[in-house]
Amino acid sequence: MGAEVERDAYLKMVGSEIGVSEWHVLDQKRIDTFADCTEDWQFIHVDPERAARETPFGSTIAHGFLTLSMLSVFSYEAMPKIKGVTMGVNYGFDRLRFISPVKAGMRVRGRFMLAEASWRKPGELLSRTSVNVEIEGEKRSALVADWLGLIYFEQ
Repeated sequence: MGAEVERDAYLKMVGSEIGVSEWHVLDQKRIDTFADCTEDWQFIHVDPERAARETPFGSTIAHGFLTLSMLSVFSYEAMPKIKGVTMGVNYGFDRLRFISPVKAGMRVRGRFMLAEASWRKPGELLSRTSVNVEIEGEKRSALVADWLGLIYFEQ
């Protein structure tokens, strides 16, 4: 879990790395479960033998949206907890690119940089966090994104 910080200290972190999550395995069981949830059973995700034969990856790969969905747990682990926050909500993405596939069994983690934070109105902060999802042992990232969030404070 990220460190607890005061609101003013958080605002001073703009332009800085604010956290790195733990490593998480995207194993075949997790990929299959995600396929069931999203009804995306494309063979590149759920058929290891066929994926080994017919794809350039040599194995099954995680869905890009599975990798993206890991941002939730990564952020809980890595990002600072701001005192006085009542809730935070996902506001979307301005930029999102899937750079490299994540092969089944690989470990990934999130690296976060607070790019921008501005008040939309009293008690409501819009944050832009640059996220890099790294693949353990690989030079290229799984994904990069500018993640927008709304942070609500006690009034």
